[in-house]
Amino acid sequence: QRAATNQPNQLTMADPYAQQGGEGEDDSPLNLNSMMKEVQLMADKFKSEDDEVYVSPYAYLEKAAVLQEARCFNDSVVVRENPRKCCTIIAQLLHLNNTGQFLSGTEATEVFFGVTKLFMSDDASLRRMVYLFIKEVAETCNPDDVIIVTSSLTKDMTCDVDLYRANALRVLARIIDAAMLGAIERYVKQAIVDSSGMVASAALVSATHLFNAAPENAVIVRRWIGETQEATASPNEMVQFHAIQLMYQIKSTDRLAISKLVQQFSQKNTLRSPLAVTCLVRYTGKLLLDEISQGRSAGGSIQEGTPIMRGGYNFLVSCLRHKEDMVIFEAARAICSLPNLEPQDLSPAITSLQQALSSPKPSMRFATMKTLASIASTHPRVVSKCNEDLETLIADANRSVATLAITTLLKTGSENSIDRLLKQISAFLTDIADEYKITVVKSLQQLCFTYPSRHRVIVGFLSNFLREEGGFDFKRSIVAGIINLMKQIPETSESSLLHLCEFIEDCEFTMLSTQILNLLGEMGPSTSAPARYIRFIYNRVILENSAVRAAAINALAKFAAQCPSLRPSIVTLMKPGLVDEDDETRDRASLAVTAVEAAMVEFPYVAPEDDAEEVPADEPQDGDTAAFLLLDSMPLSFDKLERSMKAYMSAPAAMDTADPITFSSLPILEDLPEEEEKAEEADQSGIDAF
Repeated sequence: QRAATNQPNQLTMADPYAQQGGEGEDDSPLNLNSMMKEVQLMADKFKSEDDEVYVSPYAYLEKAAVLQEARCFNDSVVVRENPRKCCTIIAQLLHLNNTGQFLSGTEATEVFFGVTKLFMSDDASLRRMVYLFIKEVAETCNPDDVIIVTSSLTKDMTCDVDLYRANALRVLARIIDAAMLGAIERYVKQAIVDSSGMVASAALVSATHLFNAAPENAVIVRRWIGETQEATASPNEMVQFHAIQLMYQIKSTDRLAISKLVQQFSQKNTLRSPLAVTCLVRYTGKLLLDEISQGRSAGGSIQEGTPIMRGGYNFLVSCLRHKEDMVIFEAARAICSLPNLEPQDLSPAITSLQQALSSPKPSMRFATMKTLASIASTHPRVVSKCNEDLETLIADANRSVATLAITTLLKTGSENSIDRLLKQISAFLTDIADEYKITVVKSLQQLCFTYPSRHRVIVGFLSNFLREEGGFDFKRSIVAGIINLMKQIPETSESSLLHLCEFIEDCEFTMLSTQILNLLGEMGPSTSAPARYIRFIYNRVILENSAVRAAAINALAKFAAQCPSLRPSIVTLMKPGLVDEDDETRDRASLAVTAVEAAMVEFPYVAPEDDAEEVPADEPQDGDTAAFLLLDSMPLSFDKLERSMKAYMSAPAAMDTADPITFSSLPILEDLPEEEEKAEEADQSGIDAF
């Protein structure tokens, strides 16, 4: 009986769902209905939490209500016992100020009087909020109101709490003028040499702000040179950093003083702060650049220059052995930025940059690669010793680093390494964005200028990527690069035209197709076998949109005008354009067909005999009307022609003469602003295309 009696209790303890599930299958420990019910409850809970919209506590603030609450600043009990409430009110006042709800004159005076009462609280958080409020609101309020809190800030500046002293100095630097600065000058000078790093840094930073605020303040700050010099020997690294900045700012107008500053700290080696040493490296680099720009360098090696240049360069070289990466990089970059350096002067910096290429920090590798890429344009031989390390960076996870490595290798590589580089680039270009691809295309173009004999390989490589996936800017950069190579290296013309013809067979960009068709019309007839391009152009007449069809008709017309032997076949190809649905295409086809047929009747082409020793050039004869109409451009635009005709007709005796109207007889008119803009756009489009 005991066993029978205790059995239900054991079931209840083992399965909490047994009492809810009833009998049968629902009595199993893993009750499906109960589990689904629990999951639904949890889902409803999270759904209700997600549906709640966060409302900012500052969303519906009213200026009058906040100012009413700010009157509690005058209650000493609230200030001492509830500093959190005062912090909240100050935060609300700052929010109103940042959203453009500025305090009026009376309101600002009342608030600032109340803020002075908050200095009686010893709460650190409230005191810091008070400092923040004064510093933020001081720029938008009446200066007379801000002066109210000056005495309280001066008292904090001379207290024993470092936190209060540092913040009071920062706030005072924002609100005082030259007259008040003279009154507290003694306290600021004491703070600069204070043993507390927080106070000394605050004083130095405040002095920097005061120096830039007004010329009157700068005169007073210049008198603190002794204390600033003493602060450079502080054991605190941040104090050294701020002190060296203020020292340079004070002496920035005196070249001799700057050179002495650089010599003093570069020889003594007393700066332990990496930030301070980095600043000194930058000051040294600027000093050397000024020496070179003002013609004080003797030319040649920098070791043959003035003592200032030799000392500065030796200091930069010594910084290449510093333990901090930022100092090493700044020194290397300062050396590489000096103009007209000899390779032996650049060698120490290049060696340090080569070691930095293996840094585990992506930022360090990127900065190093950017410096090497810039110096490779002027000293490729010096950078070429880093080629092995650069090739390993092609596979870098950071695409910016990999792109810079590729472009630098293209500048420093030899003619024999072009094939290997192109093989690596082909796998690399498929994984990067179009903006990086454009950079690589420009570098390939420059490489082709360096080694013109390899133009077939490079142009073929670029044309292969015309058929790959890519955006408009990427394809346009390749087309512009190929056209530029055709202009600079005439040997590439015919092969490049064929590559471009293959590209327009499957080109999705109308602008590129029309530009290439215009280029074919300009350069195709003068090649050794112009007939090979006719098929590509005719395909555009029957397969493309109206803009491309019109450009194709124009290109065919230029072929017919320059190659009399091709006129019969080209006229046959252009005649379908006479019934084209587009007006522009029909007009161009009509003009071209009419002009070419008239020229064929007037100047029939006579094919040379097969056994002729000399084959005459396939060129239009003198007076050929088709060549005149289709090849010679008008001396002025149609808009300007219309204005010239109207001006000619308005002349008193213009229409009485029997002389024919010619371009030379028309009056010359100035271009309208709209015409000048169109001309600039046309010139820019020509630059983009070529």
